[in-house]
Amino acid sequence: MKKIEAIIKPFKLEEVKEYLGIAGIHGLTVTEVKGFGRQKGHTELYRGAEYIVDFLPKVKIEIVVRDEDLDKAIESIQSAAKTGRIGDGKIFVSDLEQVIRIRTGDTGENAL
Repeated sequence: MKKIEAIIKPFKLEEVKEYLGIAGIHGLTVTEVKGFGRQKGHTELYRGAEYIVDFLPKVKIEIVVRDEDLDKAIESIQSAAKTGRIGDGKIFVSDLEQVIRIRTGDTGENAL
């Protein structure tokens, strides 16, 4: 099993969710986060004063998938989240040793 963490632009969330559903991947956790990468924020003007916005609003999506579903999950996220502009985000993939469904006690892929 793999855990996918994707940091994307907030306005792309619904599209990513839709693409994942089409790919047959259901169940995700979403967190509103702030951060910056290469863009390092930007300068904004508010009531005549300039100020630097260091941390930009992003959305973090967490998904757990079977190994055989990994590629289609990544392709779905990339296709939906890509704008071609700086700040589109990143996808992180890590191995997952164990999953346990609290309600039933199911473990491993049965818990997905």
